Amino acid sequence: MRYDIDGAMLQNLLPPLAAAEDGLARLDERVLRSPVGEGFAERSHFFDAAGALWVAGELVHVEDLVLHDAHMDSRAPSHELTIAHSVLRTRRRIWTGEPSWAIGASGLATLTAAMGEGEGAALESKSPAIEVDTEEEGEDEDGPLAAEMAEIDALLARSQKLIDIHTGKAPASEAVAAMSSAKRNDDPLGLLGDEEWDEEQRLAEWRNVLPLADSLPPVLGAVILFEAWDRIEPLRRQHWLGGLLVASYLRARGKVASHLFSFYGGLKLVRHERRRARDRATRLQAFLEAMHLGAAAGLKEIDRLSLARTQMELRYRGRRSNSSLPDLADFILSRPMVSAAMIARHLRITPRGALNLVNEIGIREITGRGRYRAWGII
Repeated sequence: MRYDIDGAMLQNLLPPLAAAEDGLARLDERVLRSPVGEGFAERSHFFDAAGALWVAGELVHVEDLVLHDAHMDSRAPSHELTIAHSVLRTRRRIWTGEPSWAIGASGLATLTAAMGEGEGAALESKSPAIEVDTEEEGEDEDGPLAAEMAEIDALLARSQKLIDIHTGKAPASEAVAAMSSAKRNDDPLGLLGDEEWDEEQRLAEWRNVLPLADSLPPVLGAVILFEAWDRIEPLRRQHWLGGLLVASYLRARGKVASHLFSFYGGLKLVRHERRRARDRATRLQAFLEAMHLGAAAGLKEIDRLSLARTQMELRYRGRRSNSSLPDLADFILSRPMVSAAMIARHLRITPRGALNLVNEIGIREITGRGRYRAWGII
């Protein structure tokens, strides 16, 4: 499939492209200079994770995601919630890495391998290298813990392989091939893995689009990459990774360097008929519109957080230097919702002390209940 853009299509994409470029530039500058920029960047992780599930047709409440991330679930987590938390952890992993790390071969290998381990993927119980080691050491292969020890050895071997790839001691293609071609001994019917779905080849095909994207403006290149990811579908169980790679690409190109852009937060504001249209030009316009809407929503969020921070500063202005109210204000700005237990754990105080601080700082209570109370910026 061809992913280049001809002159006629580019002429139709210029208006939404200009709007998206302008919106992202304004958002990046505001976040970079705003005192609430760090809190906005952390809150974006939660909203983008919920937006990724929304685009996939699943509803995950941001409040449940916040509680699950803090290990304070009010109920048993659903399958959708665990996936949203995987998106959240992946966004944080991408943000803490180098700007171009996620779109590189080693970054893709690490992200896909980490997800495979989290979902319980396992390779063969014994590998040839491990069998040779056990024979040389003269261990008893028929012992009661032989199978368990073999699984541990296999896990250590895979971990060492990923470490070698991440440090540049081994080619990155080996990790991608190992994770994509792994077979499960406990899945003889092929219910959890499709051998005909060659993820290694599809990832390589998607990475072949990178040179074309690099030759275009950053926003247009990011849109081309996401459209290619949506068409190729390299990872069947991690299709949401495409939006995160788009945000990482914008950061690597220097378009949005202050934070990891919430692409899914804007994509969910675009109608499904346009996002999944058969016409390629319509899809590209929808993706550009998603960036523009996401940037506009981010600017409004910055304004809300700045106003809330100013109001909270009036509460603790003139307090002693060791007051916990400034730390509480920063914590409130970094989460869509906080509870007394979360505040107590973060500030290392008692729950009663957390309630007293909340009353002093004047944040609004959002649950309207006497028990299981939570506060947030509305």
